[in-house]
Amino acid sequence: MRLAGKTALITGAASGIGRESALLFASEGARVLAVDLQEEAGHAVVAEIEAAGGSASFARADVSKDADCAAMVAAAQEQFGGLHVLFNNAGIMDSGDDDAVSTSEEVWERTMAINLKGVFLGCKHGIPALRSSGGGSIINTASFVAQLGAATPQIAYTASKGGVLAMTRELAVVHAREGIRVNALCPGPLRTELLMKFLDTEEKKQRRLVHVPMGRFGEADEMAKAALYLASEESSFVTGTTFNVDGGITSAYVTPE
Repeated sequence: MRLAGKTALITGAASGIGRESALLFASEGARVLAVDLQEEAGHAVVAEIEAAGGSASFARADVSKDADCAAMVAAAQEQFGGLHVLFNNAGIMDSGDDDAVSTSEEVWERTMAINLKGVFLGCKHGIPALRSSGGGSIINTASFVAQLGAATPQIAYTASKGGVLAMTRELAVVHAREGIRVNALCPGPLRTELLMKFLDTEEKKQRRLVHVPMGRFGEADEMAKAALYLASEESSFVTGTTFNVDGGITSAYVTPE
């Protein structure tokens, strides 16, 4: 049991990476607070965990709102006695997100509020809870596009994930001596509902896949396994990293400085 005795808070837990991580973390002994706006799907994840003998609870929260983030962290502490793993995973990819000329200010603001501000607020309220528990691990979901840019324009999403990378590095440095590790999980293109809705034509899908050396989309459960490593003590000397789990796409296109 790699997370025995730990409490993990996972945002965006009703689907995709968050759902798979909640199921996996619970199977490895974690008490899981599954956080999402989708109440029915969130409760379904909790029911699945409990049916398998795990421990979990659901909390509804909009990560772009300070009060909701404070409440979700308080719920983890009250229900499970502390917090050891904070997985800031919730995010959106708006269908109206395009290039700088075409993307509306509304789409930009909404994307930043959830993808970037949501990570900030999770850390704002989560870090004191991790301190109280004697330290722990923060995992922030970023993306390979933060390092490469996207072949299919999505300026707000790409910029928001770039912000997540920068924030992760600073938090890692600031809190390292407190026993709080902070890492960014950078998935490559995934076969999730979030991306498949955005890549809504075969042409768009192929524009992504042609760049991936492994020639396929990644799966949400593969990201969950990477997150488990970052959450566990197996990564006890790992902090401030951009952890690429991307089928080789960044290696193919990023030139080392």
